[in-house]
Order: sequence, then structure tokens, then C-alpha cells
Amino acid sequence: MIPVVLIAIDLAAISLLTFGLYFPRHRRRDLVVAFLGVNVGVLAVSMVLGSSTIGAGLGLGLFGVLSIIRLRSDEIAQHEVAYYFAALALGLIAGLSAAGTTISPLAIALMALILLVLFVGDHPNLYGRYRQQTIRLDQAFLDEGQLADHLGLLLGARIRSVQVRELDLVNDTTLVDVRFQTSIAGSLRHEELPLDRIAR
Repeated sequence: MIPVVLIAIDLAAISLLTFGLYFPRHRRRDLVVAFLGVNVGVLAVSMVLGSSTIGAGLGLGLFGVLSIIRLRSDEIAQHEVAYYFAALALGLIAGLSAAGTTISPLAIALMALILLVLFVGDHPNLYGRYRQQTIRLDQAFLDEGQLADHLGLLLGARIRSVQVRELDLVNDTTLVDVRFQTSIAGSLRHEELPLDRIAR
């Protein structure tokens, strides 16, 4: 009975994480499948390992290997990495807790804590006016002060940080990573902006 309850708790938690937090905020459908698959897969494997003589140590080692694998076909943003590991952690906590004779209040509290941290940390109102953008300018800027002034006028925002990624004096272009603060917290989040923007 305990494993069934924990499976239900895990499914409720991953559903809240995916359909209540991630998708309404970021609208990326392919990662919905990834989060659900990772969570349920980790839950199943950890329940089997936790109930066998292999032990949880090997399982944790396997998940450690999994955590360093990065699929080169599609790059994911840092906030998506956080959701990815949250989905993994929820399944791992629920799966390993299923080996006990009672439902651990600590396990439930930790699962709730994961959801709470992502709810607060990824909330649109938390530093909602701050943006990050990679921009390719059709002018080579040697002076960083002049570059910051130009970006401030271009973006209509207060420039917080500028890092020159590429300076091409032959083609007269500058590729910069800029962090800036807008006057009003808009609905368009920085991760939804295009990767490269050409200013002309």
C-alpha cells in the first residue's frame, strides 16, 4: 500500500511541477515529455533498486552518471536544467522512500520544498525587469563605455553588464552578451527572446 501512495504523491508532484509551474511559464512542450519521462523512469528504477539487495548506492551512482550527460542535439537553458533535476529528485525521493514500512514525513516535506523553491525562484515577478540577451551589432566598438551607451539607447534600458564575445574589425561587427534592466516588467521573458538579434 505504501508504494502505491508514494507513486500517487510523486505523480501529483511532477504534475504540479510540469503543468502547474513549468509549462504555464515557459511553454516548451518537448520538455514536458522529458520531465514526465525522467521522473517516472527514476521513480521506477529507484523503487526496484531500493527493494533489492543491490542497494541505493548503485542507483545514486547511476543517477550521478545520468546527471552529467548532456544531449548535444538541443541546448537547454539554466532554468530548464533546474526543472530537469527537480523532476529527477522528486522521483528519486519517492522511489527510495517506498522501501520503508511507513510514509516518511521528511520525504513529503522535501518534495514540497523542491516545488516551493522552484515556484519562488522562477516566479515572473522575481527580478522581472532584468533581461539577458546576445546581440550582434553592425558596428565594431572598441570603447566599452560607448558600447554600453549605444546598447542603452538601442534597448531603451539601463545596462547592467556587457561582455564582448566577438569583435570583428574586418566585417565591422560586435557580438555582445548584455544584461540590462527595463523600466517596466514586461511579459516577455529573456529566455523567450531570439538567441541572436542583429541591430541595424
